[in-house]
Amino acid sequence: MTAIGSFEFTARLWRAQAGDAWYFVSVPPEVSADIDDLSEGIRRGFGSVRVRVTVGATSWRTSIFPHRKSGTYMLPMKKAVRAGERLEDGDELRARVELVDL
Repeated sequence: MTAIGSFEFTARLWRAQAGDAWYFVSVPPEVSADIDDLSEGIRRGFGSVRVRVTVGATSWRTSIFPHRKSGTYMLPMKKAVRAGERLEDGDELRARVELVDL
């Protein structure tokens, strides 16, 4: 696995829909633009990009997905991470996202 680029940002955790179990963080527009530039040729289905993420003391591998309406990427936040870091809907968090070519 090769790291292609690394980004740190602060953003809010949000729930996809009321009652829905899906939570996301919107990657800021300027970071999303840089990711778009660097991920040319490594994007997967639906324009997803494989990443290694660190939030607090928790690190994991996932993919970020383009959100066509906002023009930014969305970072899914799984339940184990939210619970381990004690994050709830609306909380602001600091994330480190590394693009990886697997």
